[in-house]
Amino acid sequence: MPRPKVAYKDIKREYSSSRLYEDPEFRAVDSSLFFSTKPPRPFEWKRPHELCQDPKLFVGGASRFDIAQGELGDCWFLAALASLSLDDYLLKKVCPEDQNFDRNYCGAFYFMFWQYGKWVEVIVDDRLPTYNGRLVFVHSQEKNEFWSALLEKAYAKLHGSYEALKGGNTVEAMEDFTGGFSESHDLKKAPKNLFKIMFDAYNHDSQMGCSIDANPNEIEAKLSNGLIKGHAYTITDVRRVPIPGYGSSKPIRLIRIRNPWGQTEWKGRWSDNSSEWKSIPESERNRLGLVTDDDGEFWMEYGDFIREYNRVDICHLSPDKSPGGKKKSKKWVTNEIEGAWQKHMSAGGCRNFPDTFYINPQIEMSLEEEDDEDDDDEDDDPAAKQKGCTVMIGLLQKDRRKQMKMGVGNLTIGFAVYEYKDGKIVKLPKDYFLYNASKARSHTFINTREIMGRFKLPPGHYCIVPSTFEPNQEGKFLIRIYSLKGSSSVTLDEKTGIVDVPKQGPSGRAPAKPEKKTAETIAAEDAMKTKFYDFFKKVTGDDMEVDAWELQEILNAALKKELAGSDGFSIDACKSIVAACDEDRSGKLGFEEFMDMWMNINAWKNVFTRYDKDKSGTFNTFELRDALKSIGYTVSNKTFGALVLRFANRKGVINLDEFISCVIKLKHLIESFQENMSRGVAQYNLDEFLAVGMYS
Repeated sequence: MPRPKVAYKDIKREYSSSRLYEDPEFRAVDSSLFFSTKPPRPFEWKRPHELCQDPKLFVGGASRFDIAQGELGDCWFLAALASLSLDDYLLKKVCPEDQNFDRNYCGAFYFMFWQYGKWVEVIVDDRLPTYNGRLVFVHSQEKNEFWSALLEKAYAKLHGSYEALKGGNTVEAMEDFTGGFSESHDLKKAPKNLFKIMFDAYNHDSQMGCSIDANPNEIEAKLSNGLIKGHAYTITDVRRVPIPGYGSSKPIRLIRIRNPWGQTEWKGRWSDNSSEWKSIPESERNRLGLVTDDDGEFWMEYGDFIREYNRVDICHLSPDKSPGGKKKSKKWVTNEIEGAWQKHMSAGGCRNFPDTFYINPQIEMSLEEEDDEDDDDEDDDPAAKQKGCTVMIGLLQKDRRKQMKMGVGNLTIGFAVYEYKDGKIVKLPKDYFLYNASKARSHTFINTREIMGRFKLPPGHYCIVPSTFEPNQEGKFLIRIYSLKGSSSVTLDEKTGIVDVPKQGPSGRAPAKPEKKTAETIAAEDAMKTKFYDFFKKVTGDDMEVDAWELQEILNAALKKELAGSDGFSIDACKSIVAACDEDRSGKLGFEEFMDMWMNINAWKNVFTRYDKDKSGTFNTFELRDALKSIGYTVSNKTFGALVLRFANRKGVINLDEFISCVIKLKHLIESFQENMSRGVAQYNLDEFLAVGMYS
């Protein structure tokens, strides 16, 4: 059984400096370090007071220079950590102030991380992996400062081990530190107004990082210009600096970047000791914080930045970020929708699979009004000034890093956005996607935790379809929508219930007008009923009732052709059929009950045949919803999922007997609910509820 969750305040009450806390969930053992290999050396777990005389959580406050990478390939995490250190409000949220090594020290520390829509508390003890008396992983330049090392341990616990932190995108950790929303740009395809996006993002307290692509054999390979391939950097400032006489009337666009190694810097223009700085007055250099030491931080001109780097990541802060940033920030309007891809139910794959794409979850998005006009600066291109609603859409898959030790990797994911043309907001059917192009989509399908897109769309109603690349890949996801103006979103669903179905004519289409019964029709029905009565009497004998075992013989004989290749109706299926039609709870069906059941089964058999297009005796479960609708039943996403789990086989197909069992059980439960319904809620006492559930 899982351990009950313990709060930090409870640990503080129970433990003290004379009895230090030891975390039972993330123990000081090798499996907390690595899951695929053993440590390269015999690491020792030691507490800070075993490493220095006067340990502190912070020494002189937090700084981006408190973060030096150790022996773990988690530079993406450290780049985000450096960004976090620049924002005092966010740092205190992630690393709360009410803990230290002095007063009430108990050997435990806690941190807060955003995880898929909520903030979670992660408690660790302060035993850290060391070798020869030194920290093995992230550490501060101050030998007695431990906030960064302890935060790294808490993040490792969140994901199951230190090894789980090897490799990743900076924005993943940025989001977990802020609850913000990330966007990434390929700098070889950068929008013309990217500098403005970055400039505004910096001035609105956004977190930013950048990197250079690398082949597997080039990870952390040093280039002749001082930059490192396959390495995550932090962007710590974005400026426009006017320089009289520099050859242009426009300000120079500069970006300050930090290497989490704390050393190894850019050697080109505007590097620490380059001649370009001579044109800047010393007072301005001081204001910019220019430091010429090899501290890992350097400036680059925007053009050089675009040329040398491949990717920039921006994490925009959510509206609950406390005010007091660099300037008053525009407040994003946010919407979040949780969902899941379930095998054979709602995992339809991408547009390459037209037969199943439509079964993916569908999220309705309403954009209410256009952006305010922004006549800001010379960096904008005409496309950026077009009217419309700025919206960022992010698709984030859940818990994949935590499952790495089980061999689970990220799914390849993407999304497409479609426009409702007639204003009718419903789940879009298969044919819609066959004949309508998307209005926007993710730039690709990719196996990262999150993929996003920034779009400008006219006000209106849209349908977002998130999907994996291949069908039947299971996973949970979170869709986040950020817009500058009013917006709303909701998962499209159907309400479980009964709907009218037009009567089918001989052609399979609904007749133009309802057919009126003639005297001949009535006489024919009476003759059929008499014939049916004679058949029923012959089958049942003197008691004129059918139990489940007799029904099994009847159905398997009467539907022998349709059941070819299967085991036929099971006794459990026949018991369910009897229970659903047995109005007097006798365990048997009388003539009227049997006749109603038989007429229904014949009708449902015809529906089954219509969906069994290849005559295999089965059809795919993703068609079950449409099959039920053609009979007269709509089901919600939740109910549909339950039906598939209950009645489909492992291959995701349903045969005739299970289909009929499914329909008759659904029919019985809906009718039972409606009989007991008052103001939309059915009322049962315990015995009534158990009777309905058990005898069905």
